[in-house]
Amino acid sequence: MPTSAPGSSSARRPPGAGGFTLIELMIVVMLVALTAGLVSLALPDPTQSRLEHEGARLAALLESARAEARASGLAVAWVPASVPGDDDFTFVGLPPSAKLPTQWLDRRVSAEVIGARSLQLGPDAIIGAQHLRLRLDERRLELATDGLGPFAVAAPTP
Repeated sequence: MPTSAPGSSSARRPPGAGGFTLIELMIVVMLVALTAGLVSLALPDPTQSRLEHEGARLAALLESARAEARASGLAVAWVPASVPGDDDFTFVGLPPSAKLPTQWLDRRVSAEVIGARSLQLGPDAIIGAQHLRLRLDERRLELATDGLGPFAVAAPTP
């Protein structure tokens, strides 16, 4: 007569007692799919992130040029390129020693000044209210100043 150690059994298990049922597997797959869907919704839009990064960079460049214009007493303007070429935008009136960038980080970005051809950055401390719109694919972002404060992201104009 065979004997077995405690905890081990030589008796056969009934069919289906040792695995997962089809319903349990379907529930696990559904939970994984639901979690993946929620994670993908939480990820930021890369195009909007790039545009916001370009906007923050341009605001910093405009403020730098504005400070240089005030310090040197020069009339400085920012002009977006009307035709694609080497430079995407230029700072007219700055001395060559300023060496500010003239290209977008993402070449698909375009800009337009709202209500004018260029932004006037100095030499006066108060420059007047100005707006500009950046575009990347279908996304838009506007930067504006009231003339006294710095350029910052603004609510879109109709």
